[in-house]
Amino acid sequence: MQHLGYDEKWLREKGAHHTAREISGQPTLWHHTFHLIESQIELLKKFLDSVLPETRRIILTGAGTSGYIGYSLYPVFRRKFGKHVLVIPTTELVTHPANYFFPDDNLLLVSFARSGNSPESTAAVQLAERLSGYVSHLVITCDAEGQLACYSSPFPKFNLVLPPDSNDQSLAMTGSYTSMLLAGYLIAHINELQGLSSSVKQAGDYASHLLSNYSAVVQQLASFQFSRVVFLGSGPLLGSAMESHLKVQELTDGQIVCKFDSFLGFRHGPKAVIDEQTLVFFLLSNDPYVHQYERDLILSIYKGKPPLATIGVFENSFAGLTFDYAIQLNKEHTSLLPEDMLPLVAVIPAQMLGFYKSLDLGLNPDNPSVNGAISRVVENVHIYPYVL
Repeated sequence: MQHLGYDEKWLREKGAHHTAREISGQPTLWHHTFHLIESQIELLKKFLDSVLPETRRIILTGAGTSGYIGYSLYPVFRRKFGKHVLVIPTTELVTHPANYFFPDDNLLLVSFARSGNSPESTAAVQLAERLSGYVSHLVITCDAEGQLACYSSPFPKFNLVLPPDSNDQSLAMTGSYTSMLLAGYLIAHINELQGLSSSVKQAGDYASHLLSNYSAVVQQLASFQFSRVVFLGSGPLLGSAMESHLKVQELTDGQIVCKFDSFLGFRHGPKAVIDEQTLVFFLLSNDPYVHQYERDLILSIYKGKPPLATIGVFENSFAGLTFDYAIQLNKEHTSLLPEDMLPLVAVIPAQMLGFYKSLDLGLNPDNPSVNGAISRVVENVHIYPYVL
């Protein structure tokens, strides 16, 4: 069997088997995630129906990659649940808990975690329980035996443990990220779940199309001599830009420095980072209103130092715009995905680029950190007592 163009024996020799398998396995994993949610729909509805009426705020949280999930989900959580929704990483909740937890509050804390063994994961939950008037917990995790899943709370708590294949074994999160993102999206649409089956299939088709037809393109990009990559996305795709920038940095052990921003935000100073050794990825919306702002930025990108290459990632064709490399998702489907589902697919080019560039640099993608600066589960984080 091959993954990303390489057979398993070669991938194992290069320390790349887990990463390649986990990237290429995402379309199937999304299918399994949908059916898992479907199998637990009544339990999820019962939990949400019991806690949401009294909930005043929802906080979407996680550390690192898991913390980026909320940036793609909070608009749909706000629309579907009609609550005030914040995205606050556990790393911020732990250091400044009094800024986010209040004694007169009734809070739903939605925690995303691959393993749930990062020290901040349970520390954030404990601080929420200590400082909030009332807190309910929705835990979305890939490890049934992780500390977060096993944490016993005196408050309402629902554990959603995703399919076993979601629990990535490689250092960099790929399938775990997208499966948790999909789970969150489906939970927000829990009352319309059956109607989303075709959209999940369509997203899987897009991912399979990317993996089958653009691997050679991305591998060619990875062979270029670049030192920086910029990822731009707006709305729910800003979360994809965040995750994309981290993925390439992690998989290249920081040898490639990455940045993310929104299309409008990039104009306000960060655009200066572009030079002749920079790749610029445009993660494009399918909303015609948003296109106007994206178009203006793209047309202005060559005013100043031109990048090494521009890469457009888009669902359908963009009239009047050209990119050095165009990655088009929609080749066969006549309908468009809901914009809030595009982040699922939009991160895959960065996963592929990070994987191929890791190999190009002589690293092992499954564990690219040469000096151990980063690890699969963060280490040596000491949680200090919080004194009121």
